[in-house]
Amino acid sequence: MDKPLEHYWSIRLADLKNSLESNNFQVYLAADSADAHRIVVEEILPASGARSLAWGGSLTAVGTGLFQTLQGRKDLEMIDTLDKQIPAAEQLERRRRSLLVDLFITGTNAITEEGQLVNLDMLGNRVAAITFGPAHVVVIAGRNKIVPSVEEAMFRVKNIAAPANAMRLDKKTPCVKTSYCEECKSPDRICNSWTITEKSFPKGRVKVVLVNQELGL
Repeated sequence: MDKPLEHYWSIRLADLKNSLESNNFQVYLAADSADAHRIVVEEILPASGARSLAWGGSLTAVGTGLFQTLQGRKDLEMIDTLDKQIPAAEQLERRRRSLLVDLFITGTNAITEEGQLVNLDMLGNRVAAITFGPAHVVVIAGRNKIVPSVEEAMFRVKNIAAPANAMRLDKKTPCVKTSYCEECKSPDRICNSWTITEKSFPKGRVKVVLVNQELGL
């Protein structure tokens, strides 16, 4: 067989698409980050009719180039929750406002093979938006986020995603030094609010773009 790894991932992603759709998520398969960009800009955004949008703190979403593209759209009101140059109080206020936009774009910490999204947040704005508020949510996920179960998802979050994100954000937490999660009491702790999204409600509100490459943490 030619290109067995490509064949392997095409089967895995197709199976996951079926699992997610059985849980009422709307699912798109993207060949790579450029294809994910196209799907959001040319398919999801026009179909949603969105006029306002905001972001979760997602390396995956930024890595697709979507942030740069949509930031320049004059027909959209974009709440920039990623701007590090504004005061902390304004950053928090923007995150509050982002819960009422038409379209919220984010990543996810893990996706189970049973079609569940598993996330862990510091402030809670990202998981809050996935759960309730924005009319539409777009979750962009690389194939590296796929795990067999909720238990494996939580392990992945606490021992890969959370320490790596703490390092990226220059937090003063034990995991920055050890590379694995500890039940820390640090003021910089980023592990505060868990969510397990079993199903999308209403049906199709949460749209998942599965990308056939490794993206984000």
